[in-house]
Amino acid sequence: MTNLEETSGPAASPEVAERWLPALLLLFIGSGCAALIYEVVWFQLLQLSIGSSAVSLGVLLGIYMGGMCLGSLLLPRYLKPSWHPLRVYAALEAGIGVFGVIVLFAVPIVGQIYTQIAGTGQANLFLRAIVASICLLPPTLLMGATLPAIARWVETTPRGVSWLGYFYGGNLAGAVIGSLLAGFYLLRVYDMPTATAAAVVLNIVVAGLAMVVATRTPHTVIKADASAPAPQPISAESVRLVYIAIALSGLTALGSEVVWTRVLSLLFGATTYTFSLILAVFLVGLGIGSSLGAALANGVSNAKTALGWVQLGLCLCLA
Repeated sequence: MTNLEETSGPAASPEVAERWLPALLLLFIGSGCAALIYEVVWFQLLQLSIGSSAVSLGVLLGIYMGGMCLGSLLLPRYLKPSWHPLRVYAALEAGIGVFGVIVLFAVPIVGQIYTQIAGTGQANLFLRAIVASICLLPPTLLMGATLPAIARWVETTPRGVSWLGYFYGGNLAGAVIGSLLAGFYLLRVYDMPTATAAAVVLNIVVAGLAMVVATRTPHTVIKADASAPAPQPISAESVRLVYIAIALSGLTALGSEVVWTRVLSLLFGATTYTFSLILAVFLVGLGIGSSLGAALANGVSNAKTALGWVQLGLCLCLA
């Protein structure tokens, strides 16, 4: 028989591992809440350092999404499968908290230094935006790596893979709570250091709980079954076109978010409330849309055609 599994510790009972799935869902809610508190705080920081709300928002969204994308791509390549995913997840959450504190002090300092050296003007504005982006890249890389880390663990349980959707939904729910909490309470009643401290505490709690779960559920490394039938080949050109369509859809989505924030700022003022409201509604829409899409996808015979119709509907809605 082919050896399909390699364990890094005592074999964990699937029933024991599955009992911790709801706890991990709570961890992802807390992680999403902390991430969006950081995003709202960083938006305020960039406004103070760069000055232009449109540029601040563009830099923030660009580096935030770009960093998360890179983090999700790099983690599977550079972290060994034998490492316990929950310990990796705990380390990522702790690192996010550390960088959250660093960014709070680094971005204003960078803005002051470049203002003194280069003065004001369009060139200096873009230069400060680039440096601010470098400050935000490390924590967003860690944020993007959290879901792949959890995915490695849940794939070792029979029902784990089905919980990935719940984790994504829980992360979105936490993100909505975090954006509203930061914009309408923490920054209104307190200040940016207090809001950052609240997010750091969430990161520390999530990291600690993840370590506790890791000690109760030894990690099992799953290897591919060499005897399993190979999947049906898919045209490389077809796959490439789908990726291009999805990339362009993401481009228009984030571009629309910037435009909508600008429009609402003209109506309600360029305040944190406007940005928090946009983020909350945007995330709620993503959650509802992904849930409906997942439910409808099971009955769709041609997923590519469905994707095309969705994009056409999106054009009408944006217009």
